[in-house]
Amino acid sequence: MTATDLDRDARLAAQGGPLPAPPALAGRSLHQAGGPGLRIRTHARLHLGFLDPDAALGRRFGSVGLAIDGLGVDLTVRRSDRDQLSGSPAIPAEDLARIDGWLARLRQASGRDEPLSIRLDAVLPSHQGFGSGTQLALALGRAFADCLGIAWRTRELASALGRGGRSGIGIAAFDAGGLLVDGGHRVAPPTRPPPSRTTPSRTVAPGQPPPLTIPPLLARQPFPPAWRVIVLLEAGRHGLHGAAERRAIEASPPFPPALAAAACHHVLMQILPGAADQDFPAFAAGINRLQQLAGEHFAQAQGGLFTSPAVARVIDALAARVDAAGAAFGQSSWGPTAFAIVPSAAEASRLVTHLVEAGLVANGPAGGFAGLAPGGPSSGSIRALICRGVNSGALTASGRR
Repeated sequence: MTATDLDRDARLAAQGGPLPAPPALAGRSLHQAGGPGLRIRTHARLHLGFLDPDAALGRRFGSVGLAIDGLGVDLTVRRSDRDQLSGSPAIPAEDLARIDGWLARLRQASGRDEPLSIRLDAVLPSHQGFGSGTQLALALGRAFADCLGIAWRTRELASALGRGGRSGIGIAAFDAGGLLVDGGHRVAPPTRPPPSRTTPSRTVAPGQPPPLTIPPLLARQPFPPAWRVIVLLEAGRHGLHGAAERRAIEASPPFPPALAAAACHHVLMQILPGAADQDFPAFAAGINRLQQLAGEHFAQAQGGLFTSPAVARVIDALAARVDAAGAAFGQSSWGPTAFAIVPSAAEASRLVTHLVEAGLVANGPAGGFAGLAPGGPSSGSIRALICRGVNSGALTASGRR
């Protein structure tokens, strides 16, 4: 399939029409009803910052992100004699409903409607900075396509399912993992009124990207295996999403081209080479500056540099305890999830132990996010998880149980 074919298919998906009949995967027969099916397990992703929210050079956003272990989606699809959709007791009804809607889109796009049994055993917390929607949609799309022998690439699945509207990091994390940089969406440069001290916010929206284009992946760097990510999540709180997120972005103050240039400079000359050379101080300095730029830009919309004041206090406590090597601190997307990247597992364990002893988090270093689904800890409690960076994409296996 050529790039022209892919662009055509993305436009058709955006218009709600069926895609051309996809070819069968070479050498792979269809799974039979009642067979083992396909099990897909994805990772989470952290969104580490934007490069240019204002499209000064004709590309809007541009993102830096990282795939992490410790939590993700676990989904199995198999051929069946009738449609079935089920989930473990902890799966929110909202996620099962999303599966149902996405399945309808996949069937319309492919022209295939064979009955399927879908089982959802784990999901990411929604609207908390992990890219939950993209990982769940792509897990379903990949299992659907492979189970039925349809040769769709991940970018085609993303277009059919309406993912990648702002960032391509989650799509790249699903495919390959690692430390990732995408190039944003091509748009018409924003039009602004003359600068005025009394009109600091955007009054004329920038051009919009073509329907369902997916930001190109510009760089992928393996994340050093010795480094660790302390992930902090406040139960019961959600970051901006949907219409509220769109309003916040359009009402944000101007992002000067000089700051966009600075963001790109830190990514190109500190963050990526820092990871490549395992130069942690350079990497951390670049992430901290990128996070400062993003946090200040969206501070009015989210109430400060962090969405959650409680999580911000934990970050402050970590910053006061890091060793000489320092740490990279920040918030993933609109939060409330925040992170501290440190140079070793020993340092991560030491810092989380301090948080537990100080009563700032509700679990120990070995704890995770267990219990954050319905029936878990009370709203407002903060939990910590020590994660590794993941340098591979989603895992696909036989769905035998």
